[in-house]
Amino acid sequence: MITVSHLSKTYHNADGSSLTVLKDINCEIQRGEVISIIGPSGTGKSTFLRALNLLDPPTGGSIIVDGEDILVNANANAIAKLRQKMGMVFQSFNLFEHMTVLENVMYAPVKIRKESKEQAREEALALLKKVGLVEKADVYPSSLSGGQKQRVAIARALAMHPEAILFDEPTSALDPTMVGEVLSVIRQLAKSGLTMLIVTHEMRFARDVSTRIFFMNEGIIYEDGTPEQIFDHPVHSATKAFVNRIQKLVFEIDSDDFDYLQIHTGINQFCLKYNLTQGEHAYALIKEVLFTHMLTIRPLTLRMTHAELSGVTAVDFMVENMDHSPLSDAARASLRPQVKDLIEEPTTRGFRVKLII
Repeated sequence: MITVSHLSKTYHNADGSSLTVLKDINCEIQRGEVISIIGPSGTGKSTFLRALNLLDPPTGGSIIVDGEDILVNANANAIAKLRQKMGMVFQSFNLFEHMTVLENVMYAPVKIRKESKEQAREEALALLKKVGLVEKADVYPSSLSGGQKQRVAIARALAMHPEAILFDEPTSALDPTMVGEVLSVIRQLAKSGLTMLIVTHEMRFARDVSTRIFFMNEGIIYEDGTPEQIFDHPVHSATKAFVNRIQKLVFEIDSDDFDYLQIHTGINQFCLKYNLTQGEHAYALIKEVLFTHMLTIRPLTLRMTHAELSGVTAVDFMVENMDHSPLSDAARASLRPQVKDLIEEPTTRGFRVKLII
């Protein structure tokens, strides 16, 4: 469906300096593929998507869509036809605030595809039902949540009957509590056979929904493979380091006068940031360990971790220069029913107690 060869993009600044964001992008995209594009920030993921439908025209290379190089005759008419084939869902929704939800979805089919208002309305209502928002058809975007706005944006893109949809970090502007509803809609679309390219930081979602993964780094597609290959058997060390990301929150507890309210606040913020539901449970376990089972042990390092790929969340307590577990049999009996696993292990620094929650 799409063949990209030696695609590049360089921005030239007024002071004469330049920045090359895309260096040499090469790939083939087949119909029905769901490709997640992952990688560190600033590596050109969003620029690549915007280049594909010429929102951000490339500096060099070729983009062949259905056998035609769209960069050769990139006039206004050709670009308009291209964008009908390739829908785009942005980070920031870009809905028309002066139109109702239904009018937002109907607008392009009537204006560009020349559908009758009756046909466009019927199709728009069906699409709104598909994304779970038919009851919001007559309200304005200002009354919607972020997740609802993004679902309307998806319905609007689908209304043009595109051959492919480009999703540019569709959940990045959302409150963590709303991420799931948008990802659920994209999962449904993936099952329908629609060709999709998705720039995302949601690693578990990328693994679950994709037929292929592009790992982008330093302006190129560093690694291209199946989810199993990219996440379980990456070839490059940069890919391995990225997909195995473990987020962590660390507190050093040096005395009995530590600020436990700061710990509580920190855990809540950590859980909100990574869309975790175990915050209060984690804090209850930490209080029990610090104030009951390890009350006399100071200093120690408290750490909360979340592995984005596996979804494993844990709290651990590291005591330096200790060669045995600080937990008593009674402590183990109290903690084990509250956690998925309790791990006691010596380390090069001392001894660690880890609670998998």
